[in-house]
Amino acid sequence: MVLCGGKFAFNTLQLLAYERFICAIGIGKSNNTIIDALERESEDNNFGFKSFPSKKSMEEMRGWIDTIKPDYIFCISFPFLLPESVLSYGNNKFINFHPGPLPQYRGVMPIFEVLKNQEKETAICAHFMNEKFDQGNIIFNDPIRIQENDTYGKLTVRLSNRTAQVALNMANMLQFASNIPNQSQDESLAYYYEKPELTDTYINWKRMYADEIIALINACNPWNSGADATLMNEQVKIIVATLLDEPHEDKPGTIISINNTINVACEDNKQIAIEILSTDEGIMTAKQYALLKPLVANPISN
Repeated sequence: MVLCGGKFAFNTLQLLAYERFICAIGIGKSNNTIIDALERESEDNNFGFKSFPSKKSMEEMRGWIDTIKPDYIFCISFPFLLPESVLSYGNNKFINFHPGPLPQYRGVMPIFEVLKNQEKETAICAHFMNEKFDQGNIIFNDPIRIQENDTYGKLTVRLSNRTAQVALNMANMLQFASNIPNQSQDESLAYYYEKPELTDTYINWKRMYADEIIALINACNPWNSGADATLMNEQVKIIVATLLDEPHEDKPGTIISINNTINVACEDNKQIAIEILSTDEGIMTAKQYALLKPLVANPISN
């Protein structure tokens, strides 16, 4: 059985279904298009299917699981905490595939956090589940290299593809192993990241270095439609930008020039070159922005 939360799990569902490991699919809160697609696929393949659109609906999960009687339950981006009444179905029967290394990156959006923090590597962590988010015993962390200029979208696609293979390997392992080695998490290394808010996605020109700004922009693309910022006294979202290692003598946040890119001064005497941004007028290139906004090289306030 697989409990999932949406598109991130699709590759895993397809691979496990092809290898005949799935007996049922449960989906948490998601959009109707995804729910309908999974329900149709479940019907076509004679899988059990159930939607859990709210925390209240979780009261129905244990009865559903008892009816299906799966050997193991895999969780991939399932949005709700499983209560003890569900977990008591069996010891070490629930395995979560977390898209970030544990225990360092607990929370709902580890992909955003590893990119924002400029990590060089992330992981898919397979762990047994308990009554707390991301705190069960670790089976393994499967490392994945973060590539230069990875965005949230690019890294999510790679992690989704990798999760499918990791889940298949786990399913094969469970066929032949009566006991799966695991270890408790080191709480001295643990950190739980809450869901990002505006303060987490907002560029502070006066306090952030150029590489930090680029990392934040990439971490916000596409899920937040870019990093939030103030540009020429207007709230915008910066979608694509690169590091421009050129010195300047301007205050951080000053637009130095607009040509093919919008070049903005940063705190560490470097610049970022904005290529694509979103404004009230729409998504546009730097050239299109220059036609709409005459260059006023004033510092951008925070």
